[in-house]
Amino acid sequence: MSHVQYDIRVKAMTSPRTCRRAPWVLGLISRTGILLPAPRAPLSQSTQTFPAMQPVSVWQWSLWGLLLCLLCSSCLGSPSPSTAPEKRAESQGLRFRLAGFPRKPFEGRVEIERAGEWGTICDDDFTLQAAHVLCRELGFTEATGWTHSAKYGPGTGRIWLDNLSCSGTEKSVTECASRGWGNSDCTHDEDAGVICKDQRLPGFSDFNVIEVEHNLQVEEVRLRAAVGRGRRPLPVTEGLVEVRLPDGWSQVCDKGWSAHNSHVVCGMLGFPSEKRVNTAFYRKLRKRAAKASARRPKPLGRLLAQRQQHSFGLHGVACVGTEAHLSLCSLEFYRANDTARCPGGAPAVVSCVPGPLYAASSGQKKQQQPKPQGEARVRLKGGSHPGEGRVEVLKAGTWGTVCDRKWDLLAASVVCRELGFGSAREALSGARMGQGMGAIHLSEVRCSGQEPSLWKCPHKNITAEDCSHSQDAGVRCNLPYTGVDTKIRLSGGRSRHEGRVEVQIGGPGPLRWGLICGDDWGTLEAMVACRQLGLGYANHGLQETWYWDSGNVTEVVMSGVRCTGTELSLDQCAHHSTHIACKRTGTHFTAGVICSETASDLLLHSALVQETAYIEDRPLHMLYCAAEENCLARSARSANWPYGHRRLLRFSSQIHNLGRADFRPKAGRHSWVWHECHGHYHSMDIFTHYDILTPNGTKVAEGHKASFCLEDTECQEDVSKRYECANFGEQGITVGCWDLYRHDIDCQWIDITDVKPGNYILQVVINPNFEVAESDFTNNAMKCNCKYDGHRIWVHNCHIGDALSEEANRKFERYPGQTSNQII
Repeated sequence: MSHVQYDIRVKAMTSPRTCRRAPWVLGLISRTGILLPAPRAPLSQSTQTFPAMQPVSVWQWSLWGLLLCLLCSSCLGSPSPSTAPEKRAESQGLRFRLAGFPRKPFEGRVEIERAGEWGTICDDDFTLQAAHVLCRELGFTEATGWTHSAKYGPGTGRIWLDNLSCSGTEKSVTECASRGWGNSDCTHDEDAGVICKDQRLPGFSDFNVIEVEHNLQVEEVRLRAAVGRGRRPLPVTEGLVEVRLPDGWSQVCDKGWSAHNSHVVCGMLGFPSEKRVNTAFYRKLRKRAAKASARRPKPLGRLLAQRQQHSFGLHGVACVGTEAHLSLCSLEFYRANDTARCPGGAPAVVSCVPGPLYAASSGQKKQQQPKPQGEARVRLKGGSHPGEGRVEVLKAGTWGTVCDRKWDLLAASVVCRELGFGSAREALSGARMGQGMGAIHLSEVRCSGQEPSLWKCPHKNITAEDCSHSQDAGVRCNLPYTGVDTKIRLSGGRSRHEGRVEVQIGGPGPLRWGLICGDDWGTLEAMVACRQLGLGYANHGLQETWYWDSGNVTEVVMSGVRCTGTELSLDQCAHHSTHIACKRTGTHFTAGVICSETASDLLLHSALVQETAYIEDRPLHMLYCAAEENCLARSARSANWPYGHRRLLRFSSQIHNLGRADFRPKAGRHSWVWHECHGHYHSMDIFTHYDILTPNGTKVAEGHKASFCLEDTECQEDVSKRYECANFGEQGITVGCWDLYRHDIDCQWIDITDVKPGNYILQVVINPNFEVAESDFTNNAMKCNCKYDGHRIWVHNCHIGDALSEEANRKFERYPGQTSNQII
């Protein structure tokens, strides 16, 4: 047999993926006489050659080669367990960093260095999945959010990536689809940023992550009341301006301080505007303090002087007035070795004007701000917290949304201040607060930041082809700190989003925690509790809490709580003052909540009601099932069954879910009611109310609709159906879908047999008993003008959302010659 020489090349141990057992394997094979002994010292070169192999047969070599591959993971390319994540070769030439301000260490504008040049990423098509990949490149476990429109300031240099599309599972950003490196049609006003979870990957090496040098930044701003500290109610609206720097809180020198500076500070603190400060008062206050310290004995006087000594960290502040953050203004920091700080000056003082929502809690009289007649209004919908939501504007009596093209912090701040909040904390795009319905009124809104209303900003009127509701703009506004979240807590729950409600009360003696009586506790009360906790919406309001331990708190301190659902705290709801009246005693009969950051939002398609309304005289012998479910007027009980007929106002109803969570019945399927006559389950006893009202609001006819079957009849193009009633399936309405009740099914009507001819109002209310929590109950009602002459009916002017408001009622037509409810 001829001798064959084999060369085996073993990679150096420079990677976690390299087999660390290679020397042991070589030694094992050496003892069999196949290879030379393994080297005792670590391999120093990238490859090591082993000549002088002993001749072996083919089957012997295959066996030992297989053993070598099994024992050495690098042979098969599968990684060995390691705490340090390995960077793919494609990312080795890239470096990443977070930049911009104001920001925290785990957030910022994403910048990439490629070929020695730093650049940014455009926000076009940017998603949370792309943010996940980039956060892992930066050494964080995952992303919690992302930003657009250069929230952290515009970058410089190249825009490396555009239309970045990732699935979220990629190991490197190079595996994501894009237009190619350096191929972009964006500007730096569209730079993308990420907000990563403040948790590092175990063993992550920052060899490719470059952190921008942290220059001094204003991280936070607050007002410190100069007088009456501890007695003034929150929010604090006037006081000394203090900024938080890396080394603590400092004051601001008032030299050159302007109203523009105050405007920016008030906006950051959640106030829409500022007012003039009584500087003479603060001047007298400083002189009085100086005289008081001079009259004291030396040790005490020195102590008072030290308390009055000011710690200045900032001066030369010069804002334009449109900035969303003080860091965006021109300003100067004092250096550590500066001995003379703010010579001849004093701490800056600011006085802010709270919006209508917070005026009462701040101790100021709530000023009624008259709305200009004839001008469109602005509102927020779909937000889980006050001061956030989808932006909607009223035009020609119809609410519509705003397209997110060129939507930025300046436009968002105009909206926030117009609504009585501070400047914008975030300008949202891509329907982050849910998709609207109907018209899109505005696009390419370009505000300077000084406009009193969004309608004063230059904008473009668009058609349906220009923008879709997937591009609806939204905002998150700065809010005043009220401290209401410290007066409520949850206990006994499996997570921080659920539990028995405990509130803090004062009264005689020290503050103490207590429980709330569960009597009459419902969805509206639970919504206020979750809002006060800062946990969004209420999934459920529970009157019994058997499975949650109350701990040491057993006293019931609040009862008779009745809320409208719009209050900021339970203190603002009606409740028993001092006398506690609870029908059922014990900690198991106290109030509890399950909160959620998202909720459904049902909206009726009002135009379809108007288009499909008609009258039918239906024979009694065809109404037995409807009578069984109480879908007829009371007079039907005394009718001559099965002879005769009932006059029915029929129409179709199409109910959309525009929220951010599916609409699900409160009751589980185990408690659904089977109706043999109709052959289906009812998951809700009453899903809608149908009423005929006189112009003054008196009800003359009514109907109700149980949830025959909640299902996805149709959905938007990019949404799949999830709920179907067939075969005892799950019931509900998916976000982006709608449930259609056709006019020709039972109980989809109002029995108007006893209604006299005249002018009326047709009202439809969805989820009337608030059984299921929604993000917005104000748009659950619809009203229409209704004219009935005894034979025919005309339904027109149907509108949604403000159907129960006085302004809506004023819009209804009054027919010529109408002096009463009878047709002349």
